[in-house]
Amino acid sequence: MSHTFTKAIIRFPASNFADGLTTVDLGQPIFATALQQHAAYCATLRDCGLTLTELEADARYPDSTFVEDTAILTKDLAVLTHPGAPSREGEVRTIKAALDQFYTNFRVITALGNLDGGDICEAEQHFFIGLSQRTDEEGARQLTAYLEEIGCTAAWVDIRDTPGILHLKSGIAYVGDNNLVVIEALADHPAFEGYNLIRVAPGEEYAANCVRVNDHVLLPAGYPQLHNALTALGYHVIPLEMSEFQKMDGGLSCLSLRF
Repeated sequence: MSHTFTKAIIRFPASNFADGLTTVDLGQPIFATALQQHAAYCATLRDCGLTLTELEADARYPDSTFVEDTAILTKDLAVLTHPGAPSREGEVRTIKAALDQFYTNFRVITALGNLDGGDICEAEQHFFIGLSQRTDEEGARQLTAYLEEIGCTAAWVDIRDTPGILHLKSGIAYVGDNNLVVIEALADHPAFEGYNLIRVAPGEEYAANCVRVNDHVLLPAGYPQLHNALTALGYHVIPLEMSEFQKMDGGLSCLSLRF
């Protein structure tokens, strides 16, 4: 791992969480269950050694529990995004206030481009940037330039014709040690050459959005093949129920900003 996480920012789901954006048809989320799953997620982050900054629910933005989309955080730099969904733009302002206590060095993706944090996968000093329905070439160009300022590199991965995934991190996860979890539809992309690919079995694609947090990998519950593959590589896997967030296109990484 490039560094140990010590902090995370989360935002509680708002009561109108079900009014957010979704591209899947998995039914209406049950709010009480979503709150239970979110609480378990937060408790797990604490168990992994993180101190949480908890932001109040914000009903103005039904998607705002998915804080990952609003910022890209490195050790030395915070980049505020310009979300590809216009209904989410206001979320960035509220995140900026929370980040002010931790960062002094900010960059901003300007309105010429769109960029969602869910399209950005950090692999040590290298970043994969997904081109998607929410992140365009101009947003990717701006982020690449900001990353180069701090000595990092970037590769672009176009997922606009990849069915079933909204963001790049819906289909890949870097879990450290040169290991990259990847769905079959993306496994042959040239950007991933040189990595040890942990291929996600058909039917388990949702589990590709797993999260390495220090000595553990958080994984959606109910995906035994990927669970077993990660365990066989020596990872300590923590399964977490994510059904209600899956209904809203959300995954494990979406629910926190880890730094």
